[in-house]
Amino acid sequence: MMQTETQPVEQQADSGHILIVEDDERLAGLTREYLENNGMTVTVEHDGSKAVDRILNENPDLVVLDLMLPGEDGVSICRRVRGDYHRPILMLTARTDDLDEVLGLEMGADDYVAKPVRPRVLLARIRALLRRTHAPAIDDKGDKGRLEFGDLVVDAAMREAWLKGENIELTSAEFDLLWLLSSNAGRVLSREEIFEKLRGIEYDGQDRSIDVRVSRIRPKIGDDPMHPRMIKTVRSKGYLFVRPV
Repeated sequence: MMQTETQPVEQQADSGHILIVEDDERLAGLTREYLENNGMTVTVEHDGSKAVDRILNENPDLVVLDLMLPGEDGVSICRRVRGDYHRPILMLTARTDDLDEVLGLEMGADDYVAKPVRPRVLLARIRALLRRTHAPAIDDKGDKGRLEFGDLVVDAAMREAWLKGENIELTSAEFDLLWLLSSNAGRVLSREEIFEKLRGIEYDGQDRSIDVRVSRIRPKIGDDPMHPRMIKTVRSKGYLFVRPV
């Protein structure tokens, strides 16, 4: 369900093709209308069994993917497309079970919005994901660059990372987190600071998305998930990226 709002539609123009994968035709229609009124090109798929082909063939700028779908669920769809689709996936989840959100993030979703959907929140999240995807990552000083930590290389302009010369498959959100941590090597970043910088909203003390992404990044950069030496958890404080000696 999408919550109705009486505020006027925002006039800021956006460019981007959004594919909505949602079986609720009324919700999909309302979402499509709202996003189109804000300058976006929107297509819709109601059948989960057709979603993988639609995503890979159309290669939209962003996918809004419902968790519960007929034919194939959103978690399975996200997992299947992630190897070939490298643009943002925003998952629609039910707030009733945090496990749904964690599963979506573990399968490679970049963000999630809980139902009932608030149009302005959805629009803000979409815009934030599109901005991060189209703009090179920057550190706190606003400087573009390339960071090297032994066998690990992280390039802000290309938004890519390599380990021993091999490209690391990272989602847009995973790269943003890796860049934020590595560009602040040697400094502990709190969950509150990370959350605000990456999502632009205050940390509610319960969201587990940062922790899930750290757990996904560690093995990709050659860090031991059980005994991490590069991205360390600092109890009651946050995360520390350790510069190799």
